[in-house]
Order: sequence, then C-alpha cells, then structure tokens
Amino acid sequence: MPPNRDRSEHEENPSTLLTPGNQKKTVENSGNKQTLRLWLRWLNCTTRIENEIRRRLREQFQVTLPQFDLLSALERTDEPMTMSELSQYLLVSNGNVTGVVRRLQEKGWLEMKHLHRDRRKMTVSLTKKENVFLEMAGEHQNWINSLMSGVHGQEEAFGETLKNIRSDLDNLNQT
Repeated sequence: MPPNRDRSEHEENPSTLLTPGNQKKTVENSGNKQTLRLWLRWLNCTTRIENEIRRRLREQFQVTLPQFDLLSALERTDEPMTMSELSQYLLVSNGNVTGVVRRLQEKGWLEMKHLHRDRRKMTVSLTKKENVFLEMAGEHQNWINSLMSGVHGQEEAFGETLKNIRSDLDNLNQT
C-alpha cells in the first residue's frame, strides 16, 4: 500500500494511528468521533481567524496581537495595573508582559510609574493615545463580526457551549 494512501486514510479517520511498517491501528474511542472532528475544525477556524486578526493589526495599526491584548486589558480595567496584575489578567508570564510593555512604551502607548507604597513596583497605564486605541478596538470588533458572519442565530447556543467547556476546564484545574 503506498504511503500517501495511509496518510489520507488517517486524515479521514483521525482515530487511526499509523504504526511502524504502515500497519493501521484503531484507537479505542469511548467518546464520539464527532467531538474530535468538531475540535479539529474549531481549532482550524480559530487559528485562521487569529492569523487574520494578527495580520490586520500589524498592517493597519503596527501592533501585535499580544500588544493589542495588553492595551485592551488596561482599557477594560480603566486604572493602572502592576506588571504582576497584567500577567495574571492575561494568563502569561511576567517575562512576556515585560517585553510587551517595553515595546508599547517605546511606541508611546504606555507610561510607567513607581508605586508610592513600594518604589520597586511599577504601574502601567495608557497614555493619551487611548483614543487611537478605542478606534483600533472598534476596528477589531468589526473584523471579528465580519470573520464570524457565518454564525447566524446560533450565537447564544454556541456561547453557552463555550461557557460550559470553560467551566469544565476551570474545574479540571482546581482538582
């Protein structure tokens, strides 16, 4: 059997593993194969949407998606945050936040100030460029609406499904 044929069979049936010697082995699957197919399609769509958003942010506003996320966090909280607070809010390491903050500060988006009670800690806040950010956020919302335009009348059910998945994941991390 040619190797390409094995590969295409695997793509059609992801629960089939190719073992050395090109022998097929079916994975025992207690769940539904549809769930795996849904996951793969969902992952493909979210990756493609994310890549498109990254491209548009870079081309139209000269910011990266992590930079946009950090600016969004500061705009949503509407008050200065410490680096640790940003790290926790964005679910990324302090090192990642430090690099993103430094680049945004160089571009004039952020200002940093020492905390009065602890001079070792710094707070980060948006500069007067906040109005430009609000324009960017509006464009971002339009892009998401456009890229998700194929979802008609099913948003509420899909949102509930995502909420349930998120809750299950939160519970998984607590055990």
